[in-house]
Order: sequence, then C-alpha cells, then structure tokens
Amino acid sequence: MSELLSGIRYLPGYLERARQEELVELIRAVVAEAPLYVPAMPGTGKPMSVRMTNCGPLGWVTDKERGYRYQPTHPATDRPWPEMPKLLLDIWNDVSGYGKPPEACLVNFYSDDARMGLHQDKDEQDLQAPVVSISLGNSCLFRVGGLNRNDRTLSFRLASGDLVVLGGEGRLCYHGVDRIYPATSTLLKNGGRINLTLRRVRP
Repeated sequence: MSELLSGIRYLPGYLERARQEELVELIRAVVAEAPLYVPAMPGTGKPMSVRMTNCGPLGWVTDKERGYRYQPTHPATDRPWPEMPKLLLDIWNDVSGYGKPPEACLVNFYSDDARMGLHQDKDEQDLQAPVVSISLGNSCLFRVGGLNRNDRTLSFRLASGDLVVLGGEGRLCYHGVDRIYPATSTLLKNGGRINLTLRRVRP
C-alpha cells in the first residue's frame, strides 16, 4: 500500500466480528427510522445503484434538481436524521485524529450488482477533517487514485470490518467501488455490503 497518497490509511480487520454485529444492529435501527432510498444524479436524474440513508445532525443527499448537498432532514420523510450511535463516535475518536466530532454518517447499501464510480468527497466545508469509511458485509474491490480523475489508481479488496481513512494529502483523492464479491461474508443475512462514511461537514 506504499503507493497511496500521504494521509490515506488502510486498517484491515479493525472491527472484530462481535463489533460488526453490534454495528449492523445499530444501523438496522437507523434504517427503521430513516428508510433507505434511491438517490439520483444531479442534472440527469439517473438513479444511483446504491440505496442510502444517514444518521447524525446532517445527512448527505442528492437529487436531479438540487444536486449534492447536506441537509438536516430525510428527503423522503422530511424528518430529522436519527442520532449517530456512540459506537461510531468511538471509532471516529480512535482513528480520525481530529478534535471535532463527525456531523454525518452516510449509510450506503450495495446489492451484489451495485458499484460506485470514481469520485471525490468534496461537499464538506471542513476539508481538514478526514473521511472515515467502514466496510460491513460482502467484500468489495475498492479503487483509489490521486487528486485528478486521470491519475493512476490502485485497487484492493475491502472485507467486512476493514476501515479506510482519507485524510491529509489524500483527503480529496478520487476513489470508488468497482465490484462487490457475492457470498464473501455471512454478516448480513440477505447478502450485500454496507458502507458507513463518517464526515465532519462544518469547520
């Protein structure tokens, strides 16, 4: 992993199985209160292949008309996002190296045929804070590059319980998910992959 930009950290096996199971139950409670929905790309309105929701004071959303943004309410229910579970705050405090708490946890659910194109996480006002990404369920092929879309990329598998921290020089690196490997985890009884992304939005 020596080719990764400075500030990108890969923490394989960070969460043992019991903590993964605890986290899944916490996320189930979040989804019960703030249902998964299918987001749409700005401009085209094309549906994304993941379903998503959020927890915390703010949530990341996107739609055809207003594009990428953070807002305090669920776009379908108009209710405030559920509170962020303490376990997620503990993980942030352990790995982020940042003094302020996360304000958003984006929950992405990937079915076995979902993917995520190369993109930057740049809708936050506070780019000094890292992005902390947590993998649960089936493994995926994660691709990470440089600060320009055409920079050389590196791909590696993320398994259930793995963490990736995007900070420092690598905070705005391009990254994406090229594929999901079906039946590589027994954590989620119906398969698929959950990705949790912790973000600080405001300075």
